[in-house]
Amino acid sequence: MELLQQFGQQMVNGIALGSVYALIALGYTMVYGIVKLINFAHGDVLMVGAFAGYFVLTSFGGDASKISNPLILILAFIIAMIVSAIFGMIIERTCYKPLRKAPRINLLITAIGVSIVLENGARVIPWIGPNPKQFPTLKNIGFLEKVSDFIKSATGVYISPVQIISFFIAVLLMVLLFYVVNHTKTGKAMRAVSHDMNAALLMGIDVNRIISFTFAIGASLAAAAGILFALNYPQVEPYMGIMPGLKAFVAAVLGGIGSIPGAMLGGFIMGIAETLTKGFISSKLADAVAFGILILILVVKPSGILGKNIREKV
Repeated sequence: MELLQQFGQQMVNGIALGSVYALIALGYTMVYGIVKLINFAHGDVLMVGAFAGYFVLTSFGGDASKISNPLILILAFIIAMIVSAIFGMIIERTCYKPLRKAPRINLLITAIGVSIVLENGARVIPWIGPNPKQFPTLKNIGFLEKVSDFIKSATGVYISPVQIISFFIAVLLMVLLFYVVNHTKTGKAMRAVSHDMNAALLMGIDVNRIISFTFAIGASLAAAAGILFALNYPQVEPYMGIMPGLKAFVAAVLGGIGSIPGAMLGGFIMGIAETLTKGFISSKLADAVAFGILILILVVKPSGILGKNIREKV
């Protein structure tokens, strides 16, 4: 019984962590689906969003180390997502758009360069700096604490208020994204550009606007993931987006790069695999297992779980 409860606890932890990876992976897969670019700067946009949320919470939240007002937390999410969306569009217009017709290796190298610039640029900005900062933690969120206590008394598995918030916000944003992509005019245009950019242009679709919108959506999801990640691991610093970004990339490849449902599935699989490894094998092997999954999926099914094999003329 104790082993079963421990397994259940690790599954809960894995789902909470996987929801964060899924949000980041959605940004990777959306951008790749539109412009066939692996945006390695995406993890650093997560860092930008986390810092934006940090400054909102410490400026308006009263106690700089605790969050007791849910409205301030909601405000932090909104502002961080808007800031990161603007940031994502600026990066696309200034760094990626001029290279859109260049070989893909040029775009890949540029993405790595943008990532390095963001990380080291944050280090020299006075109000960010190289040293880690404590991210505010939740305090006295009465309703969520009662829900946590009820679930623990009923199942023996503790789900913290932060994990409840992480899962709820992740699912909410995923549902909103699904609605935008599948049930709006802009989403229809995104699917058209993804299928054939030149044909979409001939049909009167503003391709540049759609690509910018895609980067904005992906960046805003990364910002939300950044705040959720910082709530679970209450610390922000310029390099905080590197490892979550890489693991989310693995999740996107695992699920099928370019597939939105695949990114969600891959994120949850990655989160569960990581926490089960930490709980039952060794925390030192968690990263090795994550990247071992990448090697395995590339060998067994390179297109990913929900990806499709597409032949490309050369």
